Amino acid sequence: MDEEGADALSMRTLAQRLESGTATLYRHFANRSELIAQVVDRVFGDVEFSAEDLAGRGWQPACESFARAMFEVFRRHPNVTPLLSEQAPIGPNAMAQRERLLAVLLDNGFTPQLAARSYATVSRYVLGFAMQLAGHEFDDAKLTGHLATLDPQEFPATLTVADYLPVPLDEEFALGLKLIVDGLAKMRRGAKR
Repeated sequence: MDEEGADALSMRTLAQRLESGTATLYRHFANRSELIAQVVDRVFGDVEFSAEDLAGRGWQPACESFARAMFEVFRRHPNVTPLLSEQAPIGPNAMAQRERLLAVLLDNGFTPQLAARSYATVSRYVLGFAMQLAGHEFDDAKLTGHLATLDPQEFPATLTVADYLPVPLDEEFALGLKLIVDGLAKMRRGAKR
């Protein structure tokens, strides 16, 4: 997966890679969808997130830790993110991650509806961010060079902020996550249990 990408994941290519027969794989996986589900769940098993360790520090650090841990795993396995658009992750590792964060949110005064929406928002933010990076190397020097050639009359605002572009990836991710968590805090205060 990591070397060849999501498009290359098929029963036949996996069998060739394992020096096995395709029929042998069908004894373990009914079809490609089942294989994908197992691959995705294996990746979710790499997410290092302990709700128990974070529960005492509050839900905000738990959300941030969950998001960062998921994002780091997707950065290590960028070719898995396109697979997440094919089906919802419902394997045991994915369900355990979901359960941990939902429990922290519910234990900290979130209504069931807001907890579900909060989990979905944080998860989809991470996934969306990771999918943008999957298989793409951004050329920061090229963008910086292009900005230097812009006409100040036509692009005055862009040139005003050009010294701060491109935004480093980690800073961009952290800012978006902070905005989400701050927004959830505001919604939590306004929600009735």
